[in-house]
Amino acid sequence: MKSDLLLVVTQLAAERNLPQSSVVSVVKAALSFAYRKDPAADGQDVEVDVDLENGEVTLNTVKHIVDEVEDDKMQLTVQEANDIGHNVKVGDYIITGSLEHVPGRIAAQTAKQVVLQKLREAERDLVFDEFADKEGQILTATIQRIESERIIVDLGKTEALMPLSEQSEFERYRPGQQLKFYVLQVGRTIRGPEIIVSRTHPDLLRRLFEVEVPEIFNNVVEIKSISREPGSRAKVAVFSNQEGVDAVGACVGLRGIRIQNVVNELLGEKIDVIEWNEDPITYIKNALSPSSVEKVVINQAEESALVLVPDKQLSLAIGRDGQNARLSARLTGWKIDIQPSITNENTIIDDKPKETIEPETSENNAKNVDNEETEIKDEIDTIVNSEASVIDENIDLELIALEQEIAELEKQEQEKEKAKSSDMKEEVLDLSSDSLWEIGNNDNSSAGEIRFAEDIDEYDRNKPIRKTAADSRPAKSKRTKR
Repeated sequence: MKSDLLLVVTQLAAERNLPQSSVVSVVKAALSFAYRKDPAADGQDVEVDVDLENGEVTLNTVKHIVDEVEDDKMQLTVQEANDIGHNVKVGDYIITGSLEHVPGRIAAQTAKQVVLQKLREAERDLVFDEFADKEGQILTATIQRIESERIIVDLGKTEALMPLSEQSEFERYRPGQQLKFYVLQVGRTIRGPEIIVSRTHPDLLRRLFEVEVPEIFNNVVEIKSISREPGSRAKVAVFSNQEGVDAVGACVGLRGIRIQNVVNELLGEKIDVIEWNEDPITYIKNALSPSSVEKVVINQAEESALVLVPDKQLSLAIGRDGQNARLSARLTGWKIDIQPSITNENTIIDDKPKETIEPETSENNAKNVDNEETEIKDEIDTIVNSEASVIDENIDLELIALEQEIAELEKQEQEKEKAKSSDMKEEVLDLSSDSLWEIGNNDNSSAGEIRFAEDIDEYDRNKPIRKTAADSRPAKSKRTKR
């Protein structure tokens, strides 16, 4: 019996993938519950002790020490325990007797049910403790089945749920597909631990970069912000904490192999890696890449920015359906208004908000700047006026020479036209001569007139027939084949 108990405990621990101590505690609780209903216990609580070395089981009836007794068969007060000779306090228990280890049929059946129930609870607690530590991490799992509004993911020891809100509309899932999932939440339920995973959370991209980029894992490169539209496009702002380390280059990797691994894991999602900067103007310019930015005017109070871009790159800065501008605004935390610089540059700069971030200067510095600007303007005016007179004289001379050249060219063109007209007169035929329209004399019709088809036929028949050399040859005899 002793060896059988140890064998059962070892087997249960192996089958349930539980530690042996947990199985022993479950068996002790089951036996205590079963023997409590034994008539020999007389309604008292039963404490079970199992020796793991030899498998010996000890059964003792106990009473618990409380302030007020509700059940005299299971409880004692401190004063009553002291009268018996026990020095105890509230919460302790004393042994009042022992039972023989002879379980009946009812006790054995009850113990079996309790053991199975306690083992299931132990398994659930073990799974919860294991995955509770993995909340906020990524796990590689296999899609088990696809339901109407959720996907069941197999984690090995348990299952996880991926609701519709955590699924990417650009990804196509299928049973048996192995992907990486972000553990969003781990909770307890009656049926066991409930694990929620996600494929759309921004931290999924963060964890993937930590796996692929050692510099991020070692905190040499830090991810400052992430904005993402799952399955379509994402922007990641990175910053180097160590001088000499290129944050963007470290994330991209040699020939883009690091970022390509991340893109493949996200099933083709485009990722823009930009450099973070504490200057909001520079940060906004970097965030709007790949478009170029000419000027950024920010409003500190409203946390808004007015961005001027070249007219040809306006569509690139905004992106398809405003995606680039939307992701840049989420990444930087600023409201971004993008306008072309060609049409709106003058009005925008004149209407610059008062709260625009500018370097702080004193009143004296402001006066000096104004004086310098006036002096520069006076110098420019004098230079322009002095050069204007010289330019006017040069322009007059150039105009006179140009007029002379034009007159000479016109004269040459007139002479060429006269020569051409004289040559044409010599070559022109006298179209008024009657000889050009005379066809010949004909007895049957008037000269130069052919009015009807019969006249033409008559004219052709009166012509002499010319014989060719082929007509004068003798006709060849036809030979018949026998």
